[in-house]
Amino acid sequence: MTQSDSPAELRRTLGVGDAVVIGLGSMIGAGIFAALAPAAHAAGSGLLLGLALAALVAYCNAMASARLAALYPASGGTYVYGRERLGPFWGYLAGWSFVVGKTASCAAMALTVGAYVWPGQAHAVAVAAVVGLTAVNYGGIQKSAWLTRVIVAVVLAVLASVVVVCLGSGESDAGRLDVGASGGVGGVLQAAGLLFFAFAGYARIATLGEEVRDPARTIPRAIPLALGIALAVYTCVAVAVLSVLGSGDLGSATAPLADAVRAAGVPGLVPVVRVGAAVAALGSLLALILGVSRTTLAMARDRHLPGALSAVHPRFQVPHRAELAVGAVVAVLAATVDVRGAIGFSSFGVLAYYAVANASAWTLDPAPLKRALPALGLVGCVVLAFALPGTSVIVGTGVLAAGAVAYGVRGWLASGRR
Repeated sequence: MTQSDSPAELRRTLGVGDAVVIGLGSMIGAGIFAALAPAAHAAGSGLLLGLALAALVAYCNAMASARLAALYPASGGTYVYGRERLGPFWGYLAGWSFVVGKTASCAAMALTVGAYVWPGQAHAVAVAAVVGLTAVNYGGIQKSAWLTRVIVAVVLAVLASVVVVCLGSGESDAGRLDVGASGGVGGVLQAAGLLFFAFAGYARIATLGEEVRDPARTIPRAIPLALGIALAVYTCVAVAVLSVLGSGDLGSATAPLADAVRAAGVPGLVPVVRVGAAVAALGSLLALILGVSRTTLAMARDRHLPGALSAVHPRFQVPHRAELAVGAVVAVLAATVDVRGAIGFSSFGVLAYYAVANASAWTLDPAPLKRALPALGLVGCVVLAFALPGTSVIVGTGVLAAGAVAYGVRGWLASGRR
């Protein structure tokens, strides 16, 4: 392959701070504003146990992703790691899981924006949000990082207000923080699977590997930092809301943080919380579109997706065709699907993606201690995936099987042309 024939590369402009902010922007929002209530409904008083389990699996995945990203600092994340460590099929399956699952997650976040901004026209607002953020990403990665930094600052300020109001109110009761698993082991596992959806954003850093400066140093530092900050925020908010509502009222809440500040005696903060929820969902959507488009770019380079999607814009240095294609698909989904179904399906796909990441990291070093974390992460991903609601498991398994069939058909057609 001549130099002129080689694929265009993206520009390395992101430092540790930018990478951490992009990871936070994709994490903080989905779990706090959307997943706490269904997780509490599943686990009851075992909500905090579910949160701890989700964090443990996420930590194992983060360490696996960090080690792999330092060795393979290219766009695509686990799609690249699986291909290099396990073989082309497993890399493809990881990429398929990520693109399909996270495209559904993009739609869920867009619909969350619509539900908070204008509930009566949620689908229309969701489509407008997708179009606007796709345009921002088209303008270059630095513009995306700058906007994400602003969004993260606003959301953290809102969440800090919720924590202070709830814990400082007379309605707060430490007795409501019972860590017994009233929902049973199955309920705790299902809650962990739902809450894992909120931690998955740190992988966005790995999928941006081709745009990070000094990736061997930056990525292993940025991923644990982003995960640790998100875990601290989630724990503070979960404790604060539980102390006011208890697991029963939290499990039945449609807007748990808004309900918590209202129950704490500060109804004037409810509109602020609604704005914070919308902004958080926008931040998640922005970072999700970034990650999906980069994995699409990597798969297009290997011809697992149409080769035209591998183009990089000569001026903005972004995979512009991949971004436009992802934006178009997400806009259609945002106009038609239900948010709860999108979240459940996305969780299954994300856990399948990280299962491949852990299996890939397991091959890096034969030492038993080095293999302990990726082995724990692999088992955790499989258990949490199949602990999700039955519909999510059935649909997710079917979509993964369809991807595997497509891979086999493509290989058969290619061999027939030789």
